[in-house]
Amino acid sequence: MIKGFLFDLDGVIVDTAVFHFQAWRKVAQKLGGDFTEAQNEQLKGISRTDSLKKIIEWTQAEVSVLQFQELQEQKNRWYLDLIGGLGPEDALPGAIEFLRRTYSQGILIALGSASKNAPMVLEKLGVTELFSAVIDGNNVINGKPHPEVFLKGAEALGLEPSECLVFEDSIAGVQAAKQGGMSSVGIGEAETLNANIHFESLGETTPELLAAQF
Repeated sequence: MIKGFLFDLDGVIVDTAVFHFQAWRKVAQKLGGDFTEAQNEQLKGISRTDSLKKIIEWTQAEVSVLQFQELQEQKNRWYLDLIGGLGPEDALPGAIEFLRRTYSQGILIALGSASKNAPMVLEKLGVTELFSAVIDGNNVINGKPHPEVFLKGAEALGLEPSECLVFEDSIAGVQAAKQGGMSSVGIGEAETLNANIHFESLGETTPELLAAQF
């Protein structure tokens, strides 16, 4: 029986991919290269550290340990500047209504996101109080597809992994759910995500239907 929902943030509840793209592109250009939208798609669901490692590999730049840290911090500053005006109206279709309905049904809610800025984004969307637990990049050592973020989410809710349903838009996230022994709902392209069930957005389903199905 499903008792808890574990949500990825970006691409499921809100879409800040364009802001990540703009910030990472500045980093790539600073390293003397460029950064495409296709490359940005490859960074979905993985940590800032691992994302920067990929960009350095793509640009073939030589970066010291100190420069690596500075680039991470600079990217985050650019990203935070870009999302400064984020609000509830920027949530993906049906996302906030789905979260509120989930909460009203007594289903526990946790966030499982690679983003260290996740708590701030939830606050800007006005949904912080709906989450019983927030597991983000500050709480985990291993990024997706390792299941750590979702296993910690289940633990924080006091549930077994089999009692949790994961909502993800990335291949790495769906793989993390599977490795953690959890079923998954894919938000986005069915043919690439390979989740248990797929929807274009949270607005296409209800928590009651999903909880009963799994």
